[in-house]
Amino acid sequence: MIEAIESNPQESLKKWLLWMFNRAGKKSAATSKSQFWQHHNKPIELWSEKVIKQKIDYIHNNPVWIGFVVNTEDWKYSS
Repeated sequence: MIEAIESNPQESLKKWLLWMFNRAGKKSAATSKSQFWQHHNKPIELWSEKVIKQKIDYIHNNPVWIGFVVNTEDWKYSS
């Protein structure tokens, strides 16, 4: 994945993504380079429609909260 990001000239967040992966790798005892996946398991039980909707809304609103887009529907990968 990191190689794909590095070699993609259209990746507008390339510098930021690589910086984040390198930063995560420096904080981890499990790796000496970049870290792409989180190394923890914190499952969330989806036990009701309300909880499912809450988690879906969280995922859809993340690009807005972080400032990548103004509206959720503007995010390229939004469902």
